[in-house]
Amino acid sequence: MKKLFLIFFAFASTQILFAQDEAAIRQYISRYKEIAINEMQRSGVPASIKLAQGIHETFAGQSDLVLKSNNHFGIKCKTEWTGESVKHDDDARNECFRKYAEAADSYRDHSNFLRGSDRYAFLFRLDPTDYSGWAYGLKKAGYATNPKYAPIIIKLIEDYHLQDYTLIALGKLKEPSADIAKFEIMPAIEEKKAVATEIKNIVAVQPENKAEEIVAIKEPAKPTYPSGEFKINETRVTYIAKGVSFLSIAEQYNVPLARIFEFNDMKENEISEKGQLIYLQRKRKIGTNEFHIVKPGETLHDIAQEEALRIESLLEYNFLSVNNKPAIGEKLFLKNKATSQPRLVLKDNLSLNLQVTDNFQSRDISFVNNASAASMSKTIEHVVASKETIYSIAHRYNVKIDDIVAWNKLPGYDLKTGQQLVIFKL
Repeated sequence: MKKLFLIFFAFASTQILFAQDEAAIRQYISRYKEIAINEMQRSGVPASIKLAQGIHETFAGQSDLVLKSNNHFGIKCKTEWTGESVKHDDDARNECFRKYAEAADSYRDHSNFLRGSDRYAFLFRLDPTDYSGWAYGLKKAGYATNPKYAPIIIKLIEDYHLQDYTLIALGKLKEPSADIAKFEIMPAIEEKKAVATEIKNIVAVQPENKAEEIVAIKEPAKPTYPSGEFKINETRVTYIAKGVSFLSIAEQYNVPLARIFEFNDMKENEISEKGQLIYLQRKRKIGTNEFHIVKPGETLHDIAQEEALRIESLLEYNFLSVNNKPAIGEKLFLKNKATSQPRLVLKDNLSLNLQVTDNFQSRDISFVNNASAASMSKTIEHVVASKETIYSIAHRYNVKIDDIVAWNKLPGYDLKTGQQLVIFKL
């Protein structure tokens, strides 16, 4: 036991870093599961549905609305409401939302809302363990406008074993399943050992002259972000948990969904697959810090997000291409050009040390393989239309953004109206 404690203590901060994607959702479930079970026994609303809706509606307890009102389900005042209220921007500015003294009141009011409406009466005739029927039934009845609402709710239930709480409420399960018990108490011991092994391997391949920097990055601190909207490098941003709908973020902050993906250099997706920063405007060309030390597990995209720096600027300053992976402990410049390219990690986990001068044009040699692939493709000439982005063009032709950059030797991701691009299609 003592040995286990020491292992946990030594790698606690690193473990948190790897597990933070699910931390907010885990905390939400642990905090409100009993309320959901009690409400199911009182009203008949499945505990799994209740918890999944709460997670989704509140961004796992982190939304502005829930923090200032204990309103977990986004219920607006309506004419019949006589209790306290708060103003919150939703479909319109400064709309009236119900405010509750505690979360249990919100859960109870939500159950009463569903029970008291003829629109949702058919749901209570379903088997309470039929969470798919409930999820699609809620969408059919008009509970949410998001066309992907039902799949989002179902995925949350399945990913986090929320059905167990429905079974507990029905008396069909006395204790949570082994999976969910492990999920609630602590990460698996095997996972901690894997993290320890990973760090040990990372340290082992570092050169001796990096010893001081290795000590600094063995136990990276967990980044902490405020709830709601805040700024990094004078850029609007919010932090979302795993399972949050990107459409809900776009609607909450009044940003077009396509822009959400464009600002964050992401492919289109329905929900967040991990906890992450989501920028609400285009990131800056110059960082607020002078440089960034590469930490275990970080990608160039991760670094650009953490520093609120455009990916093309990060590549340009450090003579990198999008497929490069800088070695652990390397210093990446965020404001000015580096004097040389950082050491890179190859597929065999060895570091490549290339000395590159300011006259080196990395984009000219970064995509040799792409050139040979292009020779076997048909060529499409595309003229950039007004308001078109490289993201929308890549989506239109079903190609990668980085390939468009390579084929046309672009300095970055910005395009001009009337610009001619070459697209290769296999």
